Amino acid sequence: MWADALLILGAYFMGAIPVPYLLGRMRGVDLSQEEDMHISLWRKVGRGEGLVGIAWDVIKGGVAVVIVDRASDFAWGTVVGVGLAVIAGQMWSVFHRFKGEKGNTTGLGVSMALAYEAWPFLLAPLLVGAAVRTLPRLLDSTQSANERLKFGGPPSLSLPLGMLVAFALFPVGCWYTDQPRLTIVAGIVILALIVVKRLTAGLRNDLETAMDKRRILLNRTLFDRSYV
Repeated sequence: MWADALLILGAYFMGAIPVPYLLGRMRGVDLSQEEDMHISLWRKVGRGEGLVGIAWDVIKGGVAVVIVDRASDFAWGTVVGVGLAVIAGQMWSVFHRFKGEKGNTTGLGVSMALAYEAWPFLLAPLLVGAAVRTLPRLLDSTQSANERLKFGGPPSLSLPLGMLVAFALFPVGCWYTDQPRLTIVAGIVILALIVVKRLTAGLRNDLETAMDKRRILLNRTLFDRSYV
């Protein structure tokens, strides 16, 4: 039991390591106040660092789950707990006063590792959401190739919506592919964590000046921002 608890605690600290922030600091850029650290790392520091930051956050979730699952005799509940702890660490990092990132990338890695058979349910809406905004930017002939690859302009609405749909469909995919009940529950918990993070990050300041609080909560849930 103690070994399981220590493993889950260690997974939290692994998830809490703010690699995108550290990559920015290595280049003299402070990303601690940025709304989306991955996008800011890509635009303000460099595409290479941006790819490393995204890859780290996706891979760390998947690797933690796979290692505990295959390299030990721990129960499946412990494996699931490790995955959820990594996501929580990224969202509420002890190294950033329990502030952190949005959980999408690490949640993606954990979900794929927990139930690889359910990947289509997870990736299809995500890819559609990314393509709706990304392809027009890449095909914009009025900009140079370098400008297009910075993915400038207003924040995407389709990508966070696609992310939400992906995490909502993941438990359905787990059920459809006959995954253990605990995996289905884990998918629901991951979705709940994503929504809670969207609803609570910096919410107080927005509500103090809001004219329509319900609209803000709806926008945050669907598009991960208060105003669209």
